[in-house]
Amino acid sequence: MKTKPYIILLALIGSFFTVSAQDFDKNLASARSAYSAGNLGDARFAMEQMLNDLDAAIGKEILKLLPAQVGSLKINTKEDRVTGSSAGYTTGLYVHREYNQDLRKAELEIINNSPLMNSIGAILNSPMAGMMRDENQKTIKVQGYKSLLTKHVDSDTGKTDYELQIPMNNTLLTIKANDSNEGEITAYANAIPLAKIAQIAQ
Repeated sequence: MKTKPYIILLALIGSFFTVSAQDFDKNLASARSAYSAGNLGDARFAMEQMLNDLDAAIGKEILKLLPAQVGSLKINTKEDRVTGSSAGYTTGLYVHREYNQDLRKAELEIINNSPLMNSIGAILNSPMAGMMRDENQKTIKVQGYKSLLTKHVDSDTGKTDYELQIPMNNTLLTIKANDSNEGEITAYANAIPLAKIAQIAQ
């Protein structure tokens, strides 16, 4: 794709996200200026910043879709995090939200282009996926999405934590819940509009 049409396309997309419009416009102007001057390196950098701004704006829209409560756990907005880079792993959308009640907690992460996608996909798409030898791992379907459920038992406390990883196109949604069970974490996942998130995040 040529650089100039790409800048125009991003400008059109950016008009839908007023949250970071000021930063977006600033980076757009920088990209145009650098491109006009033939400085493609600076133009690329400015465009990358624009994409980060877009990812952050998309992340805030995703937060609006998430429920205020999952099971008996209530939202903790103080721990909300949205960035245009996924916590140092790779460039892309990153969303984090927590729900808690007393010492019980559920954490939700949404990451675009997660480095875990390939390994999880290999497990889920293996012909032996339904006959896993690891008794602490199993494949389940959540709202039509094939997912990987992992159980972690604390040998000291006897409590069980669960992790549910749901690949959706190029987006990985992960839910971690302490002192929980399979029914609870599955219910948490079913309270989340996965299809809408997948559509917005891609």
